[in-house]
Amino acid sequence: MTKKATSETDALTIRTERLRLRMPEIDDFAAYAQLMASPRSVGMGGPFGLRAAWGMFCHDVALWQLFGHGALMIELGETGECVGQVGINHGPLFPEKELGWFVYEEYEGKGYATEAASALRDWAFAALKLLSLVSYIAPGNAASAAVAERLGARLDLTAPRDDPKDLVYRHLAP
Repeated sequence: MTKKATSETDALTIRTERLRLRMPEIDDFAAYAQLMASPRSVGMGGPFGLRAAWGMFCHDVALWQLFGHGALMIELGETGECVGQVGINHGPLFPEKELGWFVYEEYEGKGYATEAASALRDWAFAALKLLSLVSYIAPGNAASAAVAERLGARLDLTAPRDDPKDLVYRHLAP
């Protein structure tokens, strides 16, 4: 996989073999809000109403200004179609910097989450000089646990977590 990060007017873009990871845009919100309102958001504390989804979307964008990292939308390189999101979360809602991801239902099982998360993880280790990241995964979310394991992360039973039921997978810098 080839990765290239560029800065377009201070907006991070990461390219992989099949994907383009780019800053969120207002046109991304409708699909985001639909996912957050659905039962698929249970592992993130949802379902969420429109007001909460908007707050989360704005949080994802604001993290870039506040911490130098945040969410990127996952686009298919060939078509530009948005298939999900990957991000590094932090702030008062997360005990540690978290690598998180989701893909919209019709795009699951194609490796997009793994490819996007791998690229953002590698960028974070190189650009932010992090020693580790964690992924908080709800029990029963086998698909996300499988992504974390494909990325080489391992369960960390001693990691701090807001929800004591969450599984915490730790990603270590090379």
